[in-house]
Amino acid sequence: MAKDKIAYVCDNCGQESAKWIGKCPSCGQWNTFKEIRIAGEVGQQSARLAARELTAVRRSGSANKGEGGAGAVRLHDIPTHESPRMDMYDAELNRVLGGGLVPGSIVLLGGDPGIGKSTLTLQTIMRMPERDVLYVSGEESAHQIRMRAERIEGGVNDAVSVLCETSIEKVFDQIRMSAPDLVVIDSIQTMETETVDSAPGSVTQIRECASALLRFAKASGVPVILIGHINKEGTIAGPKILEHIVDAVIQFEGDRQGIYRILRSIKNRFGSTSELGIYEMLQNGLRPVSNPSELLLSEDREGMSGIAISAAVEGMRPLLIETQALVSTAAYGTPQRSATGFDQRRLNMLLAVLEKKVGFKLIQKDVFINIAGGIKVTDMAMDLSILAAVFSSNVDMPVDARFCLCGEVGLSGEVRPVSRIEQRITEAEKLGFTDIVIPRRSMAALKGKSFAIEIHPVGKVEEALRMLFG
Repeated sequence: MAKDKIAYVCDNCGQESAKWIGKCPSCGQWNTFKEIRIAGEVGQQSARLAARELTAVRRSGSANKGEGGAGAVRLHDIPTHESPRMDMYDAELNRVLGGGLVPGSIVLLGGDPGIGKSTLTLQTIMRMPERDVLYVSGEESAHQIRMRAERIEGGVNDAVSVLCETSIEKVFDQIRMSAPDLVVIDSIQTMETETVDSAPGSVTQIRECASALLRFAKASGVPVILIGHINKEGTIAGPKILEHIVDAVIQFEGDRQGIYRILRSIKNRFGSTSELGIYEMLQNGLRPVSNPSELLLSEDREGMSGIAISAAVEGMRPLLIETQALVSTAAYGTPQRSATGFDQRRLNMLLAVLEKKVGFKLIQKDVFINIAGGIKVTDMAMDLSILAAVFSSNVDMPVDARFCLCGEVGLSGEVRPVSRIEQRITEAEKLGFTDIVIPRRSMAALKGKSFAIEIHPVGKVEEALRMLFG
């Protein structure tokens, strides 16, 4: 057996080095290089073998290139067939995965501790009685899993087998004995292999275990779901190569104190990364939310200042989101700027635009922004509703409850066009709004289309505020 070699891999981006480096030259992070052991001769032997075969082919002058099981195949010679996806019996999860779980795929589910990753996975496999599922847990006992299953579903699925084990070799032994249709690993950071001399959760262990599971999934056609931890920076714990290995990366987000959770696709080789699913955390598990706009809006906001409704799009889904603002006199001299569920740096920019272009003085004011429902939004079409809510709170005048707003605000105070304007208008119309304020330059995308809702195009911020407040 060849002697193992020592290499160093960046824990953040996967950059490799022959020696330890304090600062990664690729991502610029400090103290991220971890030691791993690799087989020294494997790569060289593979290279020599490939070189010998290539030389033999050239000498023989064979025209039948690509013959044999291991040879290359022309792209147009590869047969095409649509593999039937595995139904997860969860409309939101199926949407994020692109229509279901692809046979032979490996999916990584990440999220903060306690956000509901294990609950979502367990309640999903409990709804699949026709599939033999192997649930491997390296964190909980079998008794704990049984108690959770009874709490979230009220019954036990006989087709689910539970294995409390951290050795990847013993996991494969169980797979050979039970021949499951689906394998769940909770979590990949607790798995270890005997071929690597390092602690579970290290870069080497995660890398080797994930690669072994990938080889199993591709060779057998059995899909594998990996549950992964999140580090303090909010990214998947372990080497960056883990995200490159898997076919799909989906992340569970949300405020642990709130009741709503967002399942967002970060990478998907078999579908779009623009989809997202929304769940409501209840006592008996996670409930998919088919129409989140109704839940994210408060029913009685008539006469309440500091509230504006925005027609946003998260992923491919239009959402009506309630924006709340509170403006008050700074009590300690230095004004505070706080945003929950919204980018605070963008809030500072919007407040500067409001002061410079509209003449709205906020230098001695505290400004607090909150996105109702505890969700985090990234759509820049929220800008106009943020400014309307801030203005409403400061002058203590409510925004008309019949109005909905969408529009990106530029540094010069113009209201810039936004994407999927027709979807936003349709969603507002469906929920009973009678008026919507949109960017004037978005009207070109609506040419020849009629809506029951009244559309108010605006070109500048002051024009929109004058329409709402007179």
